[in-house]
Amino acid sequence: METVLITGAAGFIGYHTAERLLREGVRVIGIDDLNDYYDVGLKRSRLERLGATDRFSFVEGSFADKEVVDRLFQDDAFDYVVHLGAQAGVRYSLERPDKYVASNLVGFANMLEACRHRGVKHLVYASSSSVYGANVTMPFRTTDPVDHPVSLYAATKKSNELMAHTYSHLFGLPTTGLRFFTVYGPWGRPDMAYFSFTRDILAGKTIRLFNHGDMRRDFTYVDDIVEGVVRVMRRVPAPNPTWDREHPNPSGSYAPYKVYNIGNNEPVALGEFVATLEELLGVKAVVEYAPMQPGDVYATYADISELERDVGFRPSTPLREGLRRFVEWYRGYYENK
Repeated sequence: METVLITGAAGFIGYHTAERLLREGVRVIGIDDLNDYYDVGLKRSRLERLGATDRFSFVEGSFADKEVVDRLFQDDAFDYVVHLGAQAGVRYSLERPDKYVASNLVGFANMLEACRHRGVKHLVYASSSSVYGANVTMPFRTTDPVDHPVSLYAATKKSNELMAHTYSHLFGLPTTGLRFFTVYGPWGRPDMAYFSFTRDILAGKTIRLFNHGDMRRDFTYVDDIVEGVVRVMRRVPAPNPTWDREHPNPSGSYAPYKVYNIGNNEPVALGEFVATLEELLGVKAVVEYAPMQPGDVYATYADISELERDVGFRPSTPLREGLRRFVEWYRGYYENK
């Protein structure tokens, strides 16, 4: 039986990834510090669902604590590590940069060290579309340079990719980074716009659309993200002997290292997104338009040709269907509380 460690297992994508692997008969160990960045009760509800099978075990603790990580790897042997835990949020990184340094940099270094010493077959980790920063050429390609982040959160994710390559080069640790594009769906994060829009629209409160509503996002349904994660996990990257040092491709390497985009490949205007949500909720939104916020980017749009080529997968859930499933979950979860 395969054993997979998932960090951030009580989080949105971590929960869904664990649930998927458990359905496949995999043994899953989850770790999460259950911090209060958003509703801890929602995180515990996710864990309660995962705990319905004895193939799931949970450790409450921070992977930014080296002793916690060392004990975790001493107690179990992991075939794969899926590192989805991080301090999330672009705007919050302006308020508490220390949390991003601890979780996203120190914590990631701890995971790299543990994986290389314990013979993990493959470390898959969450990067972000935010690494494209000041880039404006669309769609965003993994072959593009990403050297101009516009938030500390983005800078930590770019740093993760650099740190991973170092360990792939020095120690032969296979690593793959996944740049997620605006993930949404049931059991989502309350700090995400689609979640707060739903809450406020139902409550008759005003929602704020930044950049005066002129924003575009490559909204990607969570099941599509998880499908990509699981397929990539089992495709361990090999060194590329044809990698050109004179014209280096940032998405690959002479080392066992790879980076992919996972996005819906169909950016949607924020106004269209809100209109679809209004229709599904049966409630008209009260809208306030506001300027662009520091750290935000105008648009995200993923080129997923490498993902499709290497693992034969492209996200396919239409926005309306994904939002319908989210709204159905939201009403069921909160109306029963």
